[in-house]
Amino acid sequence: MALSNTHPVLSENGRLVEQHWRDLAARRRLYTFIGLAAFLIAMSGSLWFANETNSGKFFDRLPYFFDFLHELQPRDPFEILRALFDLPSPYDDGSLKYNYPEGRYYLTDSLYLPEYIYKMIETINIALISTVIGVVFGFMLAFLAARNMMPNPWIRAFARRYMEILRAFPEVVIAGFFLAILSLGPVPAIIAVSLHTIGALGKLFYEVIENADMKPDEGLRAVGANWFERVRFGMVPQVLPNFISYFLLRLEINVRASTIIGAVGGGGIGELLRLSISQSHAAKTIAIVGLLLVTIIAVDQFSAWLRKRLVGEQAFTPIG
Repeated sequence: MALSNTHPVLSENGRLVEQHWRDLAARRRLYTFIGLAAFLIAMSGSLWFANETNSGKFFDRLPYFFDFLHELQPRDPFEILRALFDLPSPYDDGSLKYNYPEGRYYLTDSLYLPEYIYKMIETINIALISTVIGVVFGFMLAFLAARNMMPNPWIRAFARRYMEILRAFPEVVIAGFFLAILSLGPVPAIIAVSLHTIGALGKLFYEVIENADMKPDEGLRAVGANWFERVRFGMVPQVLPNFISYFLLRLEINVRASTIIGAVGGGGIGELLRLSISQSHAAKTIAIVGLLLVTIIAVDQFSAWLRKRLVGEQAFTPIG
């Protein structure tokens, strides 16, 4: 039987539906074109502004973009390992560029921690303490901010506005404020990262709570459970896996944030990285960047392993 090439005749309602779909598709294409045009205009304006504020040298300097990387080549590859583990350099001329052993942190008369590893541990400690503080307070505020768990609009609004204020400013801005008050060191960094983490995790947590299944809560409410019992037995078991995932994600973010804050005097490895870059110490810079990269990968892998242990392997097994 030969197939007919004629289109089926549409009814009046069918033609209206098809015309409506064509109108929507045309409108979507128009909005896409307008959005792309606005993006190109904004990008062109940004490049023009960058060029003007850079005395017209922005585009002139682009060919020299990789010169900095070329200048960061050490005299030999083993210099990176010497800088990382505080080993003496054969090129030591008494300058700061090769003073690797001077940064050792001696645990005993003969046993020491290399300076960069010690500072990296300090950075991880700042991130870990800040994340734990952020999780504890964000957990408590989230249930006060969730619409399905807190019927009082005043308490809900206060909790949400409070978390918005905490995450309104970047960690480095908050750290600058506390560094001016409490002086240099890891304590202002912990306070700054903790405050921002409370606001960020609190928002993520209460959004998870608002998307949770309310049937367990209805059952507990029916048997006379109070608000705390509804939270403990009806809501926490549902949202805990997502809370753990966000906690581990935030830990990775806070390791990077602690490094940035260290560059402005908040302790940790960030300050050493800033000094080595500004002084063009090639081996030191590459050693710190490599250590940061390995640390971030290690934290990511540990997070994935811990998430599987807590949630269960079945949650990560593909269906079918």
